[in-house]
Amino acid sequence: MLFFSAVERLQELPLDKLQQAKLIKVRYEDMKTWSDLVTPQGVIAIFSKLDASRMVFPKDARLQSVPLFLLCDNIRDAGNLGTILRCAAAAGCDGVLLTKGCVDAWEPKVLRAAMGAHFRLPVFPNLDWDEISKHLPKDVVVHVADNSSSFLKAPVSRQTENGTSDEYSESDSDEESDELSLPCLKPQVYFESWAQRSTALVIGGETHGLSLEALRLAEETEGKRLFVPMAPGVESLSSAMAASILLFEGRRQLLQLLDKTRRRTRSKIF
Repeated sequence: MLFFSAVERLQELPLDKLQQAKLIKVRYEDMKTWSDLVTPQGVIAIFSKLDASRMVFPKDARLQSVPLFLLCDNIRDAGNLGTILRCAAAAGCDGVLLTKGCVDAWEPKVLRAAMGAHFRLPVFPNLDWDEISKHLPKDVVVHVADNSSSFLKAPVSRQTENGTSDEYSESDSDEESDELSLPCLKPQVYFESWAQRSTALVIGGETHGLSLEALRLAEETEGKRLFVPMAPGVESLSSAMAASILLFEGRRQLLQLLDKTRRRTRSKIF
């Protein structure tokens, strides 16, 4: 069902799709009442929410995709999530998984910011962490995006009578002692090699950061903590900005890997 205030608005939409919809003309004043925008665009549609597993996506989008998945961990800002989905579609991700706690993927602000990304790649919302693995390849490596070094402590090598052992550095504060139970992930700058097979990237929310479940999943798959070096004085990047940088770097590395594989195959043939 599609409501419109002027015929001109309909002319901006694909005519073949309009034939499948029920069209209802309304006053622009009604549009302003119904919309959450101060100046609505003059078109409001009501559709049933589709299951991502049953949706058919454009062939060009699927042909340009790479084995790269995005996991959104507690992304609660609608504008951020929409922008992240748009980046994921542009980077050719195979799919996006949203954990419980993320803002509704079909919320109006998310839809506007995503600019059609929902219809170019599968988006699976409201997932428990034990459901995540069902949507990922078995050989996937999960990396987390995090510029914070305060809680991911690297083990310190100490020489003992029996040889070298890895121990966590000592801490005097209760807060830091609680951190010792967290998974230990090797930090790595984002432009070094990390996407060399099926890869998943976890982006955490700006308020709560990465969950313990995300860190454990990365540790289980031998993933790393990826960070973007920044100039002094800058506290952090937004979740959407970090996702954009890392996703396109992951795409670059995977395309480079695919190109090398093709060259090896050709050399064996000839």
